[in-house]
Amino acid sequence: MTCVYKASPLMTGSRLPSPAVPLGAAPHRPFPSVYLTIDVISSCASHPIPPMDSSSEFTFMDSLSVNQAQALPPSYPASSVKPHCDIDSPIEYLDPRSHPHIEIRMHSPPFLDDTEKTQHTEAPLPVHPDIPMRIPDLPTKWSSSRKSLTTVIACGVTVMAAYAAGECSPAFDQLHRDWGVARVPYNLGTTLFTLGFAVTPMLLAPFSEAWGRRPVFLGSGVLFTVCLAGCGASNSLPGLLVGRFFLGVAGSSFSSIVGGVISDIYADHERNVPMALFSGTTLFGTGLGPLVSSIIASRTTWRWIYYSQAIVSACFVVLLYFFFDETRESVLLGRWADRMNEYFEEMEQKGCRGVYTGSGHGPRNNGPVRVRYRIESDLSKSVSLGEKLVLSCSRPFSFLLTEPVVSSFSLWVAFSWAVLYLNFGSIPLVFSTTYGFTLEQTGAVFTVILVSATLATLLSIFQDKAARKYNLFNTSPESRLYFACIESVCLPIGLFWFGWTAQPTIHWIVPTLGIGCAIAGIFAIYLATFNYLADAYGEFASSAIAAQSFCRNILGGVFPLVTNAMFEDLGYGVAGSILGGVGFALTLVPWVLVAFGPRIRAKSRFASASASASVNGGGGGGGGEGRCVDAA
Repeated sequence: MTCVYKASPLMTGSRLPSPAVPLGAAPHRPFPSVYLTIDVISSCASHPIPPMDSSSEFTFMDSLSVNQAQALPPSYPASSVKPHCDIDSPIEYLDPRSHPHIEIRMHSPPFLDDTEKTQHTEAPLPVHPDIPMRIPDLPTKWSSSRKSLTTVIACGVTVMAAYAAGECSPAFDQLHRDWGVARVPYNLGTTLFTLGFAVTPMLLAPFSEAWGRRPVFLGSGVLFTVCLAGCGASNSLPGLLVGRFFLGVAGSSFSSIVGGVISDIYADHERNVPMALFSGTTLFGTGLGPLVSSIIASRTTWRWIYYSQAIVSACFVVLLYFFFDETRESVLLGRWADRMNEYFEEMEQKGCRGVYTGSGHGPRNNGPVRVRYRIESDLSKSVSLGEKLVLSCSRPFSFLLTEPVVSSFSLWVAFSWAVLYLNFGSIPLVFSTTYGFTLEQTGAVFTVILVSATLATLLSIFQDKAARKYNLFNTSPESRLYFACIESVCLPIGLFWFGWTAQPTIHWIVPTLGIGCAIAGIFAIYLATFNYLADAYGEFASSAIAAQSFCRNILGGVFPLVTNAMFEDLGYGVAGSILGGVGFALTLVPWVLVAFGPRIRAKSRFASASASASVNGGGGGGGGEGRCVDAA
């Protein structure tokens, strides 16, 4: 006869409580449970087995022979058991994502001699790790409140990084008086900041893949805070410029990973709102920097521009440490798999070789199997970090040279970002000379960027929901461009508007509204670029996004160096017209791709010629992210 009981370490004399329960159901026990199938030989008929109830116990007697001892659920058919599993048996590799609800039951050794009994008695089985015998709850399964908290923190650090881009401009008058610096050398502070912003994402991607989001966020936060304090304590322009470069490096680490975080925690159909918020906060922070810095510079020393943000940055580091959890799925699963594999190895060293999966997975599901967990990223561990860095840095430039879609979008979004950064010089110049604004008043003009970014974000969310309601989007990446074809025209219109209305006879609010119109166009261009490249290039989206990010930040850093010369030498109207003309020419990019995009992508080695199923992650103007992209 065969009885199935739950047991502690397997040995003669063990006392077995009843009833049997799955492994891990009682985590307070000092060792994992195993299921025992006990065959009682006929010569032991004089030792009847007492009836088992919730309070009874059973003691193995010397006259009983443990013929089999295996990890079986109560309903597992004993006739299908293959009791033999040793250290030479092949290993079954399981992917936690393919077996999310698997129940592991340990298989104990079927035969123990006297020596082994002694060893097992003196060396108890290893303690089961304090984790469930299933994959951890992935970030997409988090509660709404936990997702919202993560999104708020991620968007907060995005605002901080964008804030730092334009915070140095209002300090020029003080430093010109104290250090005697000229305008162009001082504007190198913005250029070097954007240079750090441009190169870091490509270098950072392999580390984010290996370590996860949280360590990179924390490290970036510490570096960001230190660089802010260093900039505030600088006593020379070279020291300030060095601090600004590394501030850009740290800020890029902050900002570039947020797109990936949103992709980690939200399913495709949920990403529209958080992705639009991320994009909006990028522009919001760009206007907030010179607004607040102008107030500080006009009322106290320029050093508090940096010290004040360093205090805020330190507070965010504390928030990140206590409230920001790891979101990268492959890292979470890898940590869990490593802990479980260590446990399996310790059990085998104690003689417990093999497990039953309980759900019939694998070709050898009719007996005990040696298993290990392995996720897809483990297969790429053989590639060295140096090789990953080379690929991460070289492929974006290859895309710029060989992929027409990437090169055209990179030029389009780079020009829009150059206009955005041009405001750091053009707004103080135009409003101080034309309208006699003070430093604090010119800073207040940047409020229009905050308002425009907020309205554009809300509009994009509304129009995305409306488009989905009326089924205006199809499964093609080109559907991402429908709204951008119209809204991107706001950029050149705003440039003409600003250039030709900045006159003493026209109220100052009129050119200010022109700036707001241009910002709305920049928002639409940024979202269209990000979303289209993410959908069109699939698994290669990170390289495509990194390519446009590099171009965007490099050109954005160059324009502040020529802003004053262009507007002073050409005049406000002519300068605005030249920029507006270029902007109008580049608005052809989305129209051409809507008409010929599938044919262009069909000729690419990397871009998908068919529709991407992930387009459901967001829409046209609203912005969702269908891919996990780090280099945003």
